[in-house]
Amino acid sequence: MDSIFSDRITDVPRSFIREILKVALDPAVISFAGGLPNRELFPAEEIKKATNKVFSMHGKDIFQYSNSEGYLKLREYIAERYHQTKNLDIPVENILITSGSQQGLDLLGKILLNDGNGVIIEEPGYLGAIQAFSIYRPEFFPVPVSEEGMDTQRLRKIISSHKPKLMYTVPNFQNPSGISYSQENRLEVSEILQETNIILIEDDAYGDLRFTGESKQSFKDLLPDNTVLLGSFSKTIIPGFRLGWIVTPKHIMEKLIIAKQAADLHTSHFTQSIIYQYLKDNDIDKHISRIREAYGNQCRAMLNSIQNYFPPSVTYTKPEGGMFLWAELPQNVASLDLFDLAVKDNVVFVPGDPFYVKKMRTRTLRLNFSCVDEGTIQIGIRKLGNAIRNLLK
Repeated sequence: MDSIFSDRITDVPRSFIREILKVALDPAVISFAGGLPNRELFPAEEIKKATNKVFSMHGKDIFQYSNSEGYLKLREYIAERYHQTKNLDIPVENILITSGSQQGLDLLGKILLNDGNGVIIEEPGYLGAIQAFSIYRPEFFPVPVSEEGMDTQRLRKIISSHKPKLMYTVPNFQNPSGISYSQENRLEVSEILQETNIILIEDDAYGDLRFTGESKQSFKDLLPDNTVLLGSFSKTIIPGFRLGWIVTPKHIMEKLIIAKQAADLHTSHFTQSIIYQYLKDNDIDKHISRIREAYGNQCRAMLNSIQNYFPPSVTYTKPEGGMFLWAELPQNVASLDLFDLAVKDNVVFVPGDPFYVKKMRTRTLRLNFSCVDEGTIQIGIRKLGNAIRNLLK
């Protein structure tokens, strides 16, 4: 039967995280595995009011086909918010609304990648990007990231030796590690790319979720002609509407629109209109501040619990925002073995393996803190700490 499928889909693995989430559906399981926003923070009543208002204002017209670029008023709002919050002047015509930023990755892969083209990715890197780009059969070149950002020495070497075409980054509260590039690192990365034709994809899905520290400069500001910027409403409003966007130079936008038309004609005009009405009628900064406060408290609860219950030989990141932190186990302890032990005690997380393209049986793991209350975090981390100590015996 495999002969009926294309080579490009046969080469792409199922999402390991989606398989883990099936286990996490059991209410007895404490899950640090998902990358899900906290449902308690969804503005449900406000979205309901916005929906009713959209119906009353537009009637049946709201169900009609629309243009491929996206709802103009929503794109104007996004452009204005970039100006207000990041001092970026983005022309409205350089914004394309997508069905989540995940579709943005797929469309970019579709228009930019041929078989064997080089793609620089972070190590560890975002599984969704690895999966999206893998469809187009590139050659991945991983570059390690740390608390400071990207390993620029390794970056220089890859660019010199392999002439890659794309580079994918999550510089703010990276998924999976939670790290953020320092300002110095962003400047150095920008200087390295300045003399190349490499297109930098800056995925900023978590950028609004900073709960400590100072904001850093966007690559879109540092490398405006070479940077494609991805954004999303999934982490700040609701994920179920699947609304994201791409900011890109005009010459790339022309091809993106063609790819968008071929994929789904346009993202739902109905949900775009509801989100715009919600944004128009509500204080989004007040809403985001609630998310930041909650995630900050949950992150601190996880960090405190790790300090109390994990062996000192376990190292971990200390995020300034976002939804994840990253831990590394001692030598000769694989996170897959820890997962098998922890799940027996009803705790799950994501072992590090899916976030690498060339490594197996790693010692790393991703822990999500956004969907678990502070008390449950303490219980789950204590159980996980006990499992680690049992493996070390």
